[in-house]
Amino acid sequence: MSSYSRISGTGSTLPSRRVSNVELAADLARRGVETSDEWIVARTGIRFRHFADAGMTSVDLGEQAARRALEAAGLHATDIGLIIVATSTPDMIFPSNAALIQGRLGAAGGAAFDVQAVCAGFVYALAVADQFVRSAMTRHALVIGAEVFSRILDFNDRTTCVLFGDGAGAVVLSASDTPGVLSSALHADGRQASILCTPGRVSGGEIAGSPFLKMDGQAVFKQAVHVLEDVAREALAKADRAPADVDWMVPHQANIRIMTHTAKKLGIPAEKIVVTVDQHGNTSAASIPLALDVAVRSGQVKRGDTLLFEAVGGGLTWGAAVVDF
Repeated sequence: MSSYSRISGTGSTLPSRRVSNVELAADLARRGVETSDEWIVARTGIRFRHFADAGMTSVDLGEQAARRALEAAGLHATDIGLIIVATSTPDMIFPSNAALIQGRLGAAGGAAFDVQAVCAGFVYALAVADQFVRSAMTRHALVIGAEVFSRILDFNDRTTCVLFGDGAGAVVLSASDTPGVLSSALHADGRQASILCTPGRVSGGEIAGSPFLKMDGQAVFKQAVHVLEDVAREALAKADRAPADVDWMVPHQANIRIMTHTAKKLGIPAEKIVVTVDQHGNTSAASIPLALDVAVRSGQVKRGDTLLFEAVGGGLTWGAAVVDF
């Protein structure tokens, strides 16, 4: 009887509209907001991001990524017994993106729900799906991160609007006789909710509060570099692995300085970091599966490699997972 879960397929997608720093800076200048390619690159490492057109939703992106992951796994939608979508930008208040994607895929019957842990959402969702597969509640699970963060950005705030992009990534977890997902560690501190949040809500047919993302960048950076090292070491210890055993660190793609600083503290060489933040910006819950799929399809990540996923997001939430790919 299988008692482990392994990643059997990966997939991703990006909106067709690719926006450079130069283009974004020109758009912002027309609003009276000053920024530049040099300013953005120096502080974040971001050079491009993708923005969804008005008619494209996070369900659209998640469905496309899911189909590519299923194809890579050699499975049909009817093989899937669980769909979890990590998102902070769902299409509806309800039903969940997971249910909507399940309907589109033709995979009705299994469980389907969303996880809301912002940028740490994919690690949270992966850990939950791993438990479903390990306990034989399903043999195959789809774990998707899908975001359209461009819809909640205040383009008058240069400290946030230059950071984020839209996209989706997905993995299929399948039952296996050999270990794949070796460990996970998840944490949150709701006392720090105010440093990264989108505090609006629907009330009486109107938005109460602000519908835009708010961030205290310095506070988030300070917390991120602290908690990411700790949670990575916790997940590695649970997996009986050391940082030296990591072939590839696949971090949440938020800021190149956070990524390299965390790797340095762990003793992981910079050349072992999968980096897509320069091309995609911060795609929140989509960033890890999106970066993973890019690395897999380019031949960077290979079967048998040991991977370290780690992320921090609003909540404050953070987590890490160690995976034998």
